[in-house]
Amino acid sequence: MNAHEFAAAQWTRATGAGVDPHEYRRVTGALASVDGWGPALVAAARAHLTRADQAGSTVSAGEHLLMAARWFHLATLAPHPQAARAAAEADRALGRALTVLEPGARRVSGDGFTGWLRGPGDAPATVVVVPGLDSAKEEFLDLASALLARGLAVFAVDGPGQGVLADTTTLRPDYEQVVGRVIDALGVPRIGLVGLSLGGYFAARAAALEPRVRAAATVSGPFRLDWGQLPPPVRDILARRTGGPDAARAFTGHVDLSALAPRIAAPLLVVDGGQDVIPGVTNGEPLARLAPHGTHLAVPHGDHLLGNARADWLPRLADHMSHALTAAPA
Repeated sequence: MNAHEFAAAQWTRATGAGVDPHEYRRVTGALASVDGWGPALVAAARAHLTRADQAGSTVSAGEHLLMAARWFHLATLAPHPQAARAAAEADRALGRALTVLEPGARRVSGDGFTGWLRGPGDAPATVVVVPGLDSAKEEFLDLASALLARGLAVFAVDGPGQGVLADTTTLRPDYEQVVGRVIDALGVPRIGLVGLSLGGYFAARAAALEPRVRAAATVSGPFRLDWGQLPPPVRDILARRTGGPDAARAFTGHVDLSALAPRIAAPLLVVDGGQDVIPGVTNGEPLARLAPHGTHLAVPHGDHLLGNARADWLPRLADHMSHALTAAPA
C-alpha cells in the first residue's frame, strides 16, 4: 500500500476522530511513502503544541492541546520507530488539555489500565469508553463529549496493549478483569461500557461476565474473528499488539461471542456500518440478536467506526447510554 492509499484508508477514521479534514489533506498529501506517516503526523501534533503555548486564552490552549493529542495518536497507526513516544506524547497532551479545560478531571490508573475520569462528581452514572486494536483514549474525544453533554461521567481508558500502555503490555482477551478493576478504582455505583472496533468485543464480553455493567454499546465490534481469513495488515497489527504471530493467533481464537451474548443482561446497542467488510470479521448482528436486550443499528453507508456517518449513530448511542443508565434500578 502506498502513502496515498494508506492516507485514503485512514481518512474517515481521522476525521471521525476530530481532526480538520483540510489539515489532514495538507499533512498527508505531501507523503512520499508510508514510512513518512509517523514523522509527518508528529510534526502536525507539535505544531498544535506550539499554538497552545502561544495561545491568548486557556480555552484556546486547551483546544490546541486536544488537537495535538489526536494527531499524536494518529501518528501511531503506521509502524515507525517513534510510535511509542508518539503514544506517550498523546497521553501527555490530553492530560495537559484536561488540566486546563476541566480542572475537575482526574487521572485514574491501576493494574493494566490508565485513563481520565471526566464529568460531574454527582453524575448519575459513568461510561467507560473502551478502545480497540490500535486505537486509544485520545481517538474518541467527540464520543466522550456527547456523553458528557447528557450529564454522564466518562472514563476514557487505555487497557493492556492499548494507547500509552501498548509499549509495555499486550492485549488480553479477558478484558472483563480490566473492567472489574476499573469499576473498583472508580468506586461508582452505575457503570456503562462503550466499545469501539475490537473494543466492542471487550465491552460485550465484559457486559456478559461483569454483573456491575448496567448498559453497553458496541461500534464496529467483531462478533467473531477467523485468523485464516484476516488480511495481512490486520494480522500484523494483532501480532504487534499481542506479542507475536502465535500469540495473535491464540488471541483471535478467543474472539467469539456465541456463548457469551445470551448472558448479557444489560441493555445493549450494537452499531454496524454496511460498508465495514473485513475478511475474517463477523460483524455485530448476531450479537444483537442473541443478547436478551440487544438492538442492532445498521447504517448502510457507514464504514469501519462509521467516521463517515456520525450523525446516523452517535446521538442515538449517547441517548441509549443515558436512558439505560438513568432508568436502571439501583
